[in-house]
Amino acid sequence: MGRLHARVVGESDETALVAVVDASENGERVARERGTRHLATIEALLEDPPDFAIVSVPTREHAAVAGALLEARVPVLVEKPIAATVDEAIELIESAAAARVPLAVGHVERFNPAVQELQARLAEQQLGRVFQIHARRLSPFPSRVGDTGVALDLATHDLDLMCALAGDPVRISAETDQKAHRTNEDLLAAVLRFRSGVVGVLEVNWLTPTKVRQLSVTGERGMFVVDYLEQHLTLYENARESERWPALDVFDGVTEGNVIRYAIRREEPLRAQLDSFARAVRGTEAVAVSGDQGLRVLRLALATVEAGAAGRTVELEPERA
Repeated sequence: MGRLHARVVGESDETALVAVVDASENGERVARERGTRHLATIEALLEDPPDFAIVSVPTREHAAVAGALLEARVPVLVEKPIAATVDEAIELIESAAAARVPLAVGHVERFNPAVQELQARLAEQQLGRVFQIHARRLSPFPSRVGDTGVALDLATHDLDLMCALAGDPVRISAETDQKAHRTNEDLLAAVLRFRSGVVGVLEVNWLTPTKVRQLSVTGERGMFVVDYLEQHLTLYENARESERWPALDVFDGVTEGNVIRYAIRREEPLRAQLDSFARAVRGTEAVAVSGDQGLRVLRLALATVEAGAAGRTVELEPERA
C-alpha cells in the first residue's frame, strides 16, 4: 500500500512526494522509482516537517508512527484499521485534537464512484425501506499481510460502509476459522443487526482462488449491487412493488422487474481519497473518514473476532457501536 500511496501522491497535480520513510530496502527502491528522498526514520523526516504524511505500515506500528507525526503537528492519513487496539486509536484521536490537525483513516472504498452513486440513490429513497446489506470480500491469501487477520484487514472496509449506510449496529454474531494464516483468522462469516432494523451479512476470506468484491443492498423496490473492482452499480427492480408504489404504503411481495446498469465515471479511489485529504489539510473541506469513524470500525472488527472466538452473539454497548 505504501508503494501505491507514493505513486498517487507523486502523480497528483495537487501534491508532491517529498520523502519516503522506510528503514528497509523496499523504501529505498520506492523512493528511487519516484525520484524523491529516502529517509530511514520519522525523526529525520521531522527535521523538515511535511505538510502532511500518509502512514502505511504494519497495523501494530500505526500508534507509534502516526502518534509521533501528530505530536509534531503533522496532519496524518493512516491506513485502516486506525490502530491495533482501541486504546491506541483513542490516543491518536486525542493527539490529533490536541495538535488541532486533521486525522483521517484510509477506508478507501468510501471513494469508490460506484459506492458514492449507491449512497446518493439510497439518500433519494430509490429502494424505499432497506432490509439487508450483504458484503462479500473474498480473495487468495496475500503475501503482504502478516500481523492481522481478515477481520482487521478486509472486513473493516465493509463494516465501515455498512455503518455509513445503516447506522449503528446493536449486536453481532460471527464464525471465524484459521486455515492458512499462521496466527490469525482467514475466514469470517458474520451477521449484524442495526438499530435501524437493517440486517448485515458479511463474508470475508483469504481462501478463494479468485477475487470477489461485492456489496448488495436489498429493499422494498429492489436490490442494488455494487462491483467494487469494476466500479459498476446495477439495480434489480422489484416489479410488483414498483407498480404499486406510492399508492399503497404496504410491502406487497417481490417479482422480477427491470435490470438497470448505471453509467458511472470511473476514478481511482486511492487518488480521490488523497485529493480529499489534501483539501482537508488546506481547510476547504472536512475529513471524509474521521478518527472517530475509524475507531467505530475497529471496535466492530474486534467484536467480530470476539464473537467468532466465543461462538456467541456479542451485544454492542453504545460506545462499541
